[in-house]
Formats: sequence, C-alpha cells, structure tokens
Amino acid sequence: MNGYLNESNFLMVEEGFTTRDLLENLLGELCPESDQQAFFVADLGDIVKKHLRFLKALPRVKPYFPVKCNGSEGVIRLLAELGAGFACANKAEITRVQGIGVPADRIFYSSPCKQVAHIRYAATHGVRLMAFDNEVELSKVARSHPRARMLLGITADSIPPAHPSMTFGTTLKSCRHLLETAKELAVEVVGISFHLGGRGLEPQAVAQAMAAAQLVFDMGTELGHHMHLLDIGGGFPGTEDTRASLEEIAAGINSALDLYFPEGSGVDIVARPGRYYVTSAFTLAVSVTALEEIPMEQPGSDGGCDTSTCHL
Repeated sequence: MNGYLNESNFLMVEEGFTTRDLLENLLGELCPESDQQAFFVADLGDIVKKHLRFLKALPRVKPYFPVKCNGSEGVIRLLAELGAGFACANKAEITRVQGIGVPADRIFYSSPCKQVAHIRYAATHGVRLMAFDNEVELSKVARSHPRARMLLGITADSIPPAHPSMTFGTTLKSCRHLLETAKELAVEVVGISFHLGGRGLEPQAVAQAMAAAQLVFDMGTELGHHMHLLDIGGGFPGTEDTRASLEEIAAGINSALDLYFPEGSGVDIVARPGRYYVTSAFTLAVSVTALEEIPMEQPGSDGGCDTSTCHL
C-alpha cells in the first residue's frame, strides 16, 4: 500500500455481498419521514478489476484517469494506490489530485486551452506534462512555464465533425509549423496526443491515427525535438453491452503499436480511460416521488387499450 487509502475511505463487505444488498440495507436504515436525497454507491472492487483487466489487455499502455470523468475522492485515492496517472483539465483538478499526495510526474495537464494563471500554478507545483494544439497556447507556455514538456494534439478523425469550432487537435498540415514554432520559442515537445472517443476505437481508425502520429513523430525528431511519448486518448467502453469488448479493441491497438511504435522504439504509451473505470462501478439510488400508470397495448390487438398497465 502506498498510503493513499485507509479504512475510513471505504466499507468492507463479505464476499458475495452485492451492491444491491448494500443498497437495500442502506435504504432500510433511512427514516421514511426524512428528506431522502439521491446518492451513489460505488463498488471500488469493480474498479480494481477493470484496472487489472486494462493492464492485461494493454500491457504497454499506462492509464491516466481523466479527473473530470469522476472526481470522487474514493476513486482518485484507489487509482492512485493502483499506480495510475491522472489527466487534469484545470487548476482545481490538479489541486485535488496533489492534495492526496500524488506526485507531479503522474499528472498530465491535458487541456489544450489553459488559463495563464493555471499554467503558472502547474509550473510552481511541478506539473510539467501538458498538451497544446495551437500557436497561442505555445506562446502562453513559453512565457509562463518554460520547463513544460508538451504533447502536440492532432486530429486523427477524417470525418468532419458537426461543430468544427468545438474540435480539439491540429491538422497534419499544421504540425510542422507548430513544431518549428515550439523550437523557436524553446518549448520542449516530447510527443503526440490524439483521441478517438467520438469515432470509436475501431481497428481501421486506430491504425490511421497511429500512422499519422508516426509521421508527426518523424517531423519532430527531424526538427530536434526528443519525441518519446504517445497518448492514445480514451473512448474505452465502460459496460459490456457494446459492439466490441475491451480485449477486441486492445487487439487492434496492440497490432497498430507493433507496426508503428514497436517495443524497443523508445516510445512510452499512455491512454486516458475514464468511463471505462467508473461506469459499471456506480449505482444511483433515488427516491421516487410520483408514479404514473399508462395502458399497454397488447400485441395483435386492434389498437385499443388493454387493462394491463405500465409504471413510469
């Protein structure tokens, strides 16, 4: 144990005791006359199983959990204990993660658009790994955090988004200019970042993204940057009712890594699985304040209403 967890952070239950059992016990203890607020129950054991499954499926990939996905202290403490890194989007998330003792070298300031004050905060608190995808961001970092280690975010999706202005990541044709600008500003670029979450981690999309990343790696190396880190983003499914399982997705990722960034290439791989870790672990309990009954139409009927009812 690394000291991130203690017994006050969670409730231990006997083997075979389910989340439903715990909910029924908790609900039975609540006073019926009290103002019952909605609450979550988290199965931290499920998160542990997900973590071990991820490491087995993607042995070369280190997970960085996006704090914006779920900032619950129990989740952060558990993942810190398991050795995961953390992707933080702002000063508040960096503060939360460092507040439980996570060292700065396990934090990735992943937002490509950052406030200058937040960049300075990261600098004074030792957080060096950051993302960018535009020239303005480079200028801010050059002035406020000269020791930063930057990942250039690229768009790996050839399908035009519905709202282009809301898409992060630069195009391949802009990469050389940004890498040259970084060199001129003495900003250290150490790798590439992409995210396929909206498109899905299908083998063809993954291979396309890896090929693009390799091209930009070569550009950076040619310009004198020490390129050694690849962030493959998130998008991993959090439940089993998906078209592809984690293992099937991992097979495509591992195949593309072997082709474009094989072992021995000197490139470290990270990812940002968020919903993968927490979706199935959390159960919401709510108090039902109203109930409506509506008639159900029986199959084969003439459209009239049956006496059966459906509860909403």
